[in-house]
Amino acid sequence: KCENVKNWLTLSSVVALGANIICNKIPGLAPRQRALCQSRPDAIIVIGEGAQLGINECQYQFRYGRWNCSALGQRTVFGQELRVGSREAAFTYAITAAGVAHAVTTACSQGNLSQCGCDREKQGYHDQPEEGWKWGGCSADVKYGVEFSRRFVDAREIKKNSRRLMNLHNNEAGRKVLQEGMKMECKCHGVSGSCTTKTCWITLPKFREIGHLLKERYGGAVQVEPVRASRLRQPSFLRVKEARGYQKPTDRDLVYLERSPNYCEEDAATGSAGTRGRLCNGTSSHADGCDLMCCGRGHDTRHYTRVWQCHCKFHWCCFVKCSTCSERSEVFTCK
Repeated sequence: KCENVKNWLTLSSVVALGANIICNKIPGLAPRQRALCQSRPDAIIVIGEGAQLGINECQYQFRYGRWNCSALGQRTVFGQELRVGSREAAFTYAITAAGVAHAVTTACSQGNLSQCGCDREKQGYHDQPEEGWKWGGCSADVKYGVEFSRRFVDAREIKKNSRRLMNLHNNEAGRKVLQEGMKMECKCHGVSGSCTTKTCWITLPKFREIGHLLKERYGGAVQVEPVRASRLRQPSFLRVKEARGYQKPTDRDLVYLERSPNYCEEDAATGSAGTRGRLCNGTSSHADGCDLMCCGRGHDTRHYTRVWQCHCKFHWCCFVKCSTCSERSEVFTCK
């Protein structure tokens, strides 16, 4: 037994040493995040996947806009922070917080994370057995995923300023959209396909649905301003700007402090990659149209011709005869 204990302690020391090395090499982690990484090294990969899930969805949702989320680099596990407290920053915080919660919940359901699994509250009959269904299968434990996201993602907010309040609010709004999007699936049981009883479980929504919902919230984002405590002079909460009294935003709102730049020119300070060289739609009057995308600078047009073999037929015996098809296309890019 002593030998087993000794071997276990040696193995634990090696694991701890590995975790320290890994966590110390990840740039941009706040002290509490680094401590959590060292205590749960198995989770840091999942956290990174969740953050990337959020960034990928951000780039998809804004692929036709001047700001297309491309400036979010790989400087930290969450990408590059937008310095301006804009509605775009609000969206990135909400989508990455939701992404981490989604990835952690998925990993728990699949058995890829220690200390979590299926939702233990979703077992047995639901309220009354006579209702004809009961909990079964593996219900996604979204509460665990949300709480883990809250512990890790929110831990990077260490400055006690108004931007911290904005970021924390948007983190929570993103997680709330995920929780409200949970769905119940059921399977029927009975003779000859009858549904005398049902087994039901809770599943995560597809992350694309979360992206669409948060994009709608982005469109209706609320501008806020900080209200400072009388003694400490630190911002204590956010109120809706230019509203009567101290009206607070709802917990479902995305909030922002500053108006967005126009994102026409490259500017590292605002997180703008500019629109020079971006593809645009020559016939669209929307955000992807060349007039809006190119900010009045005009656009270049290139003509391409694609040629391929088509209408191929087999002739007896034994050869294939094809026609030649071609298609002309135009590609527009911003000057």
